[in-house]
Amino acid sequence: MKTLSIDVRRAEPQDARAISETHRVSWLHTYSGLIPHKPLINMVERRNENWWRKATRGPATLLVLDVAGTVAGYATLGLNRAKALPYEGEIYEIYLRPEYQGLGLGRMLFGEARRLLKSLGCDGLVVWCLEDSEHAERFFRSEGGVDIAEGMENFGDKDLKKIGFAWR
Repeated sequence: MKTLSIDVRRAEPQDARAISETHRVSWLHTYSGLIPHKPLINMVERRNENWWRKATRGPATLLVLDVAGTVAGYATLGLNRAKALPYEGEIYEIYLRPEYQGLGLGRMLFGEARRLLKSLGCDGLVVWCLEDSEHAERFFRSEGGVDIAEGMENFGDKDLKKIGFAWR
């Protein structure tokens, strides 16, 4: 019998190419039809392998979901950027490759990100998602997130509403 290894770990510089590809496929899958095409492509292309290599050394923590040696997802996290909100931590991004969604791996990655923020002393956390991203909104609600804030995000000539979910 073969054993499948699944691990959440801190990203290393050598993960940059795989994270870049995971970012590309997950963003195109998630946001095609929500974010206008040109701004979406620009955002994806800007986050190339070099960008992610620098991110592994940056101020935000970058976690990867490693499934049998494949980067199946990633999460970035750190201190809350919305100082008006009474939560110290923030998960800036959490994405899985489409073929790994719906298997419980997102919950695993999200749980590890939450535990890490708590271990760093963060009291509560916030996550933002686009209101029209029904999958993300449903996921955060199912994980116990409470809708506590709204904002707007600009993508080229289109403004999209975003929702802040919080956990204590």
